Amino acid sequence: VGDIERGGVFASIYGTLELLPDDIKPLVKGIIINKFRGDIALLEPGLHQLEKLTGIPVLGVLPYMKLGLPSEDSLSLRDKSPVDSPVEIAVMRLPHISNFTDFEPLEPFASVRYVELSEEPGAPDAVIIPGTKNTIDDMRALERSGKAEWLRSIAGKIPIIGICGGYQMLGKFIHDSGIEGSVGACSVRGLGLLDATTHFGEYQKSTRRVRKEINRHGPFGDAGDTVEGYEIHMGETVSASLPLFGGEGSAGELVFGSYMHGLFENDKVRDSFLSYLYERRGRRYEPRKTGDAFDELAAAVRDNIDMAKLYNIAGL
Repeated sequence: VGDIERGGVFASIYGTLELLPDDIKPLVKGIIINKFRGDIALLEPGLHQLEKLTGIPVLGVLPYMKLGLPSEDSLSLRDKSPVDSPVEIAVMRLPHISNFTDFEPLEPFASVRYVELSEEPGAPDAVIIPGTKNTIDDMRALERSGKAEWLRSIAGKIPIIGICGGYQMLGKFIHDSGIEGSVGACSVRGLGLLDATTHFGEYQKSTRRVRKEINRHGPFGDAGDTVEGYEIHMGETVSASLPLFGGEGSAGELVFGSYMHGLFENDKVRDSFLSYLYERRGRRYEPRKTGDAFDELAAAVRDNIDMAKLYNIAGL
């Protein structure tokens, strides 16, 4: 599959095929051009030449589509800002950020901006502190950069949400017996926005699918009765704050924390959160299911790819 949007797609495909070892090249059975804009008739001479040079059929050309599909890795972190979006959501780009795809379901409806710790945060409508592979070190990085004090200054004014490691940072303290940070046993002060404390007592990672009842608060007031997601974390958080989901997570005054990844993949949760932000801007939010993007992509594949050849190649 060649991405024509980046330019040089014919040279890229031909060069790649020429460089493949003799035992690998025969495994390539078809070529697809992706993200094409314009009149496909202008592209057809190049497609015929590519087939002639490589001996491999071009199965089709997919048009450019702005779908908001999940990215493959952290190299894809970038701003994806709909022109007409009245809402901006700032995601703190922690040095050890993980599970950044948690926020991609928001991107078709809001300007999701990944804020480097070295840059000015601006005036977002909400802030999300994401998961991290190293909570202790990233909490220290927040303090050094001044972003911790900024987060404390805006607490209660706009929603602040912490997911997994971000949830741990929202609490008062993080105690590490020497398994999580890079400097051995230590304790660090958290943001102090939730009445919660996290302990890393032993190397034990929790990984599980979860389904929780929703305790409706603020932006999640219209989020329905249950929420589904998954947990993957180390450490145990003890909270005296009001639970967010069932007995899990914490909720304060516009400050929310949870270990649950995949939170915004729940349509009702995402719609409730975005409706809240839109209403504060005096705008009306129009819901759309994230699954629609995959349906659009599937339809585009069926309409633009030679499915008979593709099924034949797949042995179907």
